[in-house]
Amino acid sequence: MGRDIYIVRHGNTFDKGDTVTRVGARTDLPLSVSGHAQAEALAKHFQSNGTHFTSAIAGPLKRTEQTARTILSAQSSPPGLQTGEFLREIDYGPDENQPEQLVIDRIGEAALAAWESHATPPPGWKVDPDALRQAWRDCLQSLAREDTAGPALIVTSNGIARFARLIAADAATRSAAADLKLKTGAYGIIHADAIGEARLKSWNERP
Repeated sequence: MGRDIYIVRHGNTFDKGDTVTRVGARTDLPLSVSGHAQAEALAKHFQSNGTHFTSAIAGPLKRTEQTARTILSAQSSPPGLQTGEFLREIDYGPDENQPEQLVIDRIGEAALAAWESHATPPPGWKVDPDALRQAWRDCLQSLAREDTAGPALIVTSNGIARFARLIAADAATRSAAADLKLKTGAYGIIHADAIGEARLKSWNERP
């Protein structure tokens, strides 16, 4: 028994030609033109696959809420959208809203690689990995206990989504330096049950 949880990363906040920066918890950008297109592609993808969500939670930032509402708008009798505060993107500290090259210049390639492969925060980033892992465990278990058999939708950001993958991957996957990043407009599926077990079914699926 259990329930499939679809974890979606919001669409793009930058378009071709824009200066891309590291957008965190304090930078509340809306979806860009290409980001809206990604959200619409997700909506059509889930609709055509017959994936009907019976619960939906999104982070409080514009980019996550817009993505979630676009997905739900394509479904018949969609659930109400709840807000999950822990799904807000992490605070990148001095690197918030900075171009990626400046971020690398400050923290170094090794620190960025440790973040991408093991979710080890670089110096100055405001993130509590243990607290985020526990928040994901609580959220997945709570969704699995709901009196519904349908899948649940969660829309969040890259910095937050990786901790869901960490708790759902098996020991072998966790020990291998796997890429934890969830691409914009992509999703993963975690199967969760009411006793707190979580199993990774897929990651970085894109319509």
